[in-house]
Amino acid sequence: MNRKGPRLGEPASLWRMRLVPIASVMVASALPLMLPLIANSPVLPPLGLLLFLCWQLLRTEMWPVWIGLPLGLWDDLFSGAPIGTAVALWTFASLAIHYVEQRIYWRGFYHDWAIGAGLVAAIQALAALITHPQADAVRVLSLVVPQIVLSALLVPLFLRLTGMFDNFRLKRR
Repeated sequence: MNRKGPRLGEPASLWRMRLVPIASVMVASALPLMLPLIANSPVLPPLGLLLFLCWQLLRTEMWPVWIGLPLGLWDDLFSGAPIGTAVALWTFASLAIHYVEQRIYWRGFYHDWAIGAGLVAAIQALAALITHPQADAVRVLSLVVPQIVLSALLVPLFLRLTGMFDNFRLKRR
């Protein structure tokens, strides 16, 4: 039987449905190590966290609440933060997004941007305080503010990128 293109009603590839979201977050978490950038303070946004939050905002029902545990552990291995920092904070973010999902029935673009930016700011600030417990909190947070601002401004771009990944994930053959 020689057919051209996908048949009507044919489901998308199960491997692609499951692998694309997880692989995209894992690659985004490891990507900053591959870039040749040397800096005294954090300048690159946490790409894995941004993609994780955008997947959660776009497809809340796709992942269980505990998905922050393995993906956060993967991010901890590449970020240099103490093991368990991203595990706890990403799980907290997942719980927060599921809570907001139950409270706000009709979310728009600006809601998702505000939720994503707020969670990125909170997670980065808490991660910086956890990573440097002996340092002055005001000084540590002042070092992280440019990274937080850049991350908050990049949330719409990552929402768009996540949408493109989702279209690829759901495409038939």
